[in-house]
Amino acid sequence: MRPGRPLVIAHRGASAYAPENTLAAFELAVEQGADMLEFDVHLSADDQPVVIHDETLGRTTSGAGRVRDHSLRQLKRLDAGSWRDARFRGQRLQSLQEVLERFRARIGFAVELKAGSAVYPGIEDRVVSLLEIYDVVDRALVLSFDHAALAAVARSNPGLARAALLEPRTRLPENITAVTPSGATAVGLPARLVTEQRVRAARAADLDLYIWTVNDPARMDSLIEWGVRGIITDRPDVLRSRPRFA
Repeated sequence: MRPGRPLVIAHRGASAYAPENTLAAFELAVEQGADMLEFDVHLSADDQPVVIHDETLGRTTSGAGRVRDHSLRQLKRLDAGSWRDARFRGQRLQSLQEVLERFRARIGFAVELKAGSAVYPGIEDRVVSLLEIYDVVDRALVLSFDHAALAAVARSNPGLARAALLEPRTRLPENITAVTPSGATAVGLPARLVTEQRVRAARAADLDLYIWTVNDPARMDSLIEWGVRGIITDRPDVLRSRPRFA
């Protein structure tokens, strides 16, 4: 998936308009022309990859406690939409398998591992296995702040694209390739750390850059002009409306 412009990556779906990491947000992202859905996964008590950002349930569901302390069946009973607006009542948490099954023919996937095997034993192999089963490896990207998890993904399937996420407080040299982990094929940067020189250095080294989270049209235009690989946004429609996409 290499269009002649940056990939439009919907951050937790079209999360500016619908509750994050829900079918409502994902369906809207598809409607708005996103190239990829970006979402986060944790493991349930029965070792199922579940699509949710936080390790705890309180912020975005009607539940409480840690995701890992609940079975998938228990998690599916929770309301994942009402926290945002009453019209989203009844939205449910999704397993990774459910998301892949529903959307595999329509869009690509940017899957963030919120933690690796040190917290969730075997999560890397489980995620890779599902991406393989649903035949989306060539349209998928695995991201993580846990760079050991990316190395585990590389061992499981070396052909799967892997982006090392860097913290906003990271002190970066202008030549970003100097700090790229060996298990990564790409780097994910917060928008505040991106400079044209860093983009040029990455492109010269054939290193893909994915930038998050960008909702300002002027910033989008700069990143498009510099040639980043993908832009992660809460507003896929705004990014798709930029002149380069006409």
